[in-house]
Order: sequence, then C-alpha cells, then structure tokens
Amino acid sequence: MPFEILRNDILEMNVDAIVNSTSQEPFIFGGLDAKIHEKAGPALLRDRAAYGSLKLSQPILTKGYNLLSKYVIHVVGPIYKNGKLNERQQLRDTYHNVLKLAIEKNLESIAFPLISSGIFKYPRKEALEVALSVIKGFSDISDMMIYLVVYDEASYEVSKPHMDKLRTTSEISHAFFEDRMVSPKMTSARSRSLDDLIEEIDETFQETLFKLIDQKQLDDVEVYKRANIDRKLFSKIKKNRLYQPSKSTALALSIALELNIDETLDFLQKAGYTLSNAIPLDIIVSYHIQKAIYDIFEINMVLFDKGEKSIGSMN
Repeated sequence: MPFEILRNDILEMNVDAIVNSTSQEPFIFGGLDAKIHEKAGPALLRDRAAYGSLKLSQPILTKGYNLLSKYVIHVVGPIYKNGKLNERQQLRDTYHNVLKLAIEKNLESIAFPLISSGIFKYPRKEALEVALSVIKGFSDISDMMIYLVVYDEASYEVSKPHMDKLRTTSEISHAFFEDRMVSPKMTSARSRSLDDLIEEIDETFQETLFKLIDQKQLDDVEVYKRANIDRKLFSKIKKNRLYQPSKSTALALSIALELNIDETLDFLQKAGYTLSNAIPLDIIVSYHIQKAIYDIFEINMVLFDKGEKSIGSMN
C-alpha cells in the first residue's frame, strides 16, 4: 500500500475518500468537520444524520457530494485526557477500522487528517506515531494509496529515532561522495548506425532490477511494497524492457532491494541518474543507506521533515 505524508488542505485531495474526524452526535462539530460540511453541502449532514449517534472508533461512509472526493468516512476519535485512559489503543482502533472499511468498500485511495490532534487535544507527535504504525501494519494487505495530510507545521511533530544522528547537509555530504568517480565508457572508432547502437544497448534498468530481485531471492510483491510504489506502476516496469523510471522510483527500489551505496549508484546509472552532494534528497537517502536503514517510511518522514518530496508512492 503506497503511502505519502503531505502538507496540504485535505479538502483539495482528489481521492476516493477523505476521513472526517467528527463528533458522536449528528451535528456539525467545528474545525475540519465544519469545513468539510461547508464545502460538501447540506446533503452530507442529512446522510450523516441517518446513522444517528456514532460509537467511538466505528466509521461510517457517506457520499462526498460537492467535495473532490467521492466519499467521506466519518469517525469519532478519542478525546485525549492524560494518556492513561487507553487513548493510544482507541486511536489505533480508529485508524485500523477506517482502513478496514476502506478496503471492504474497494477504495483505491484515501486521505487522513491527523485524527484527534485538533479539538480533541491528542498530542500531535504521539498521534502521528500511532497513525504511521497502523498504516505500516496494513502494507501487506492492500494496494490502496494512503495519504496522511497535515495542514500546518505544528501538525508535523514525529518521533525521529535516527534524526538526532543526522548531521547538516554540509557536514555529511563529503562522507558519501568523495573519491566516487564514474568513468566514461570508451567508444569504438568504428562508425555505426543508430539502429546498431540501439541494438547493442547495455543491460537496462528493468533487466537489472529483476536480476537483483532474483539474486536476493525476493518476490515482486515484497519488493514493490518495500519500495512504497503502486502495483500498477511496478507492472508497467515489468512489461517494458526499456522503461524509464523517475529518480524517486529508482531510489525507492534501491531501498527495497537493500543495496549498498555503490550498488545504488550503479543501479541509478542504469536509469540515467546519480547521487549528488548538492541535492538534499540524495544526501538524506545516502545517509540512510550508509547506516543500513532501509525502512522507506522512516526515510520519507525525514525527507518530509526537511521539506523534500518523498520517494516511491505513485511517482
């Protein structure tokens, strides 16, 4: 299940469903709930009211009406009091039950807010940790695209077990790239036609990818899920010997294959890319590879925190 954290307005997400963290009773609660109802129109409240009082963590699904999303999944998250009243498990159940409903309804994409972190006062850092732990747990179950949408800077406060070790860009850049030279290929003096040159093409990115998958005794599903890429995208790569991936996809597959830094550079070169000490994204990914940290979720959290685009996903 591809996953991405975005700084965005959830009302602008063109997905199958957005999640509305709402109140138990059928009235417009305020905050995000009010914004969703305002944009969707009065029919949304009529649909919501038909379900009456909602139980904690038990979602319902309605149409999206004037929203960009086809549906709205309404759910009541826990109110945070002191962290000792089972709030963490209640929040886990909330995310779990929403994802379960989305899978049952055959949704292909869903966007979550950071549930309970607003009016319900759940600490944002802990709320994000819970959200990510549940979403990761669903990664082997579905290929649904999941977005976690945070609207402001304050909503992104995540535990970073490895980020304290991350030095500044200028401090770490030389550690990965010094003395790494790529020798140009020698060209033959023999004059050849364009067709001859194409016929003699080197091993392609696609061929290299599937050779590495075989060498590491992995299966396709395991690889595209580790890479946080969509099954359809992986299928396109598999069917096309000359497929040209984005750099994001190539990097994500490097992580999924757990390549070391030299193997990653060679793999990227097959797609026409390299790693640069002048690009923060490259430095951050290289840092994690050097530390043998191959958790795409963790890498993407660091990229997000540093203002960089995540790797994998639908790219």
